[in-house]
Amino acid sequence: MNNEIIHTLTNNFESHSNQTEEGIEFWLARDLQHLLGYTKWDNFIGVISKAKTACEISGENIEDHFADAGKTIKMPKGAEKEIQDIMLTRYACYLIAQNGDPRKETIAFAQRYFAIQTRKAELIEQKILEYERVQARNKLKATEKELSQVIFEQTGDNQNFALIRSKGDTALFNKTTQQMKIKWGLTATKPLADHMPTILLKAKDFAT
Repeated sequence: MNNEIIHTLTNNFESHSNQTEEGIEFWLARDLQHLLGYTKWDNFIGVISKAKTACEISGENIEDHFADAGKTIKMPKGAEKEIQDIMLTRYACYLIAQNGDPRKETIAFAQRYFAIQTRKAELIEQKILEYERVQARNKLKATEKELSQVIFEQTGDNQNFALIRSKGDTALFNKTTQQMKIKWGLTATKPLADHMPTILLKAKDFAT
């Protein structure tokens, strides 16, 4: 598949997206049918049925991703006809592509496209989570620095700071700082907080 076809298919798919009043992104099945190269609705309905089964198996609520909707089309002599349509989330489109005929060039593209988009979303989520963890770690550093200053003002030195911090870890985790390092396979010189998940960093900051 050459780059021109990939560019065209990508633009066609993204340009057919819609939004509900609540801001939820969706595609109409009738539009997706033609984008994926299916000429007959009955054949495409079979693919949608398989996608719904995959959705249910994955633990998702089918109605959250496949919502029945009517669509009015113009007929000869000014008449109108109501036809079946379905509002699809991006996840539903992904499942349809995965259950489509891979011999179709458009389906093969869609399968690769959604695989790439899913990976991008995973990487973005990982970066967001890591950013939140770094922010929580910096907040803890600032709080511990403030605590250290208070200890120095009250005692004239910081010798008790490590002891107080370890007591705090014991209260939170029912283990001393050193015991926590052993549990997580850290050397004695590595800061415990540098390896804590975000929720524990926030708990430690609150306790401090």
